[in-house]
Amino acid sequence: MESFSTLIRTASHEQHRAAETSSFMTDLLGGRLGVAAYARYTEQLWFVYEALESGAGRLASDPVAGPFVRPELFRLAALERDLAHLRGPAWRAGLSALPATREYADRIRDCAGRWTGGYVAHHYTRYLGDLSGGQIIRDRAEKAWGFAKKGDGVRFYVFEGIANPAAFKRGYRELLDRVEADDLEKQRMVAECKRAFALNAAVFRALGEEFPLSA
Repeated sequence: MESFSTLIRTASHEQHRAAETSSFMTDLLGGRLGVAAYARYTEQLWFVYEALESGAGRLASDPVAGPFVRPELFRLAALERDLAHLRGPAWRAGLSALPATREYADRIRDCAGRWTGGYVAHHYTRYLGDLSGGQIIRDRAEKAWGFAKKGDGVRFYVFEGIANPAAFKRGYRELLDRVEADDLEKQRMVAECKRAFALNAAVFRALGEEFPLSA
């Protein structure tokens, strides 16, 4: 029988691939966009992780979501440090969410408040992605814009509390396999995972419209 962690990974593969190969991310990683586009992307991430982490404390004792609430994953403080580096000490005054980002964050917040299985689906898509593909973004950003290795500007991608990311990801998948959910609920969670990737892709499209490549 296929494990839930395998099911959720394989079922969402197409949406995952579409999000990570968006024109905006392709251009950003290819060095065709400047640091302003990277800063704007980082700003959008702040809204997403504020939604993920602002309600995490309330979910710590939840039987479904609780096992996934791991402080070593939290990214908000690192994002704020990166934004201070990218935008200056008054970064918060200029903070603005794209409509697509607002929709994404609102969906996460809604799941956190009403459906913890959906919250887990969003948690999975974000944090395991950060531990994996996010490291490619960090490496490219350091090289493209001269950030100190694992320093301010890319701290979002640096998990100082996780000494062995591969082992951590294995443990995370084991938590998915033990999640308290029946088969129908697991299918709903898979569908929400796909939705999470679609919402993320919408943010990339909006960023691509804001930062079009010149002809």
